[in-house]
Amino acid sequence: QVRLVEYGGESVQAGGSLRLACVASARTFSNYALAWFRQAPGKEREFVGGINWNGDTDYLVPVKDRFTISRDNPKKTVYLQMNSLKPEDTGVYYCAAVYETRVVVHRIASEYEYWGQGTQVTVSS
Repeated sequence: QVRLVEYGGESVQAGGSLRLACVASARTFSNYALAWFRQAPGKEREFVGGINWNGDTDYLVPVKDRFTISRDNPKKTVYLQMNSLKPEDTGVYYCAAVYETRVVVHRIASEYEYWGQGTQVTVSS
């Protein structure tokens, strides 16, 4: 069982920046594929960014030039640096993980086995 705990969500104005962090309890963290998803009110949960064990990344197109996902294996932490935030970035952000040794970046929520409780990001105009 892997426990994920997210930190860093808060209310910011449009154009601002936030860094989310997710700390995992996984013993072999370096072998896990990780991702951030978000869910806005009344909308389905959507993929934001993912990173595999090899450091390869993938992003939702609207955030690709503004957000950066990274991982720190010794700290068992995955980060999401969010710059130039927009009101449409508002939502609950979830960290997800799955044990994965293939060189792939999963974009679908059902491909992830473990989830955090979520952290709220609110961007005001």
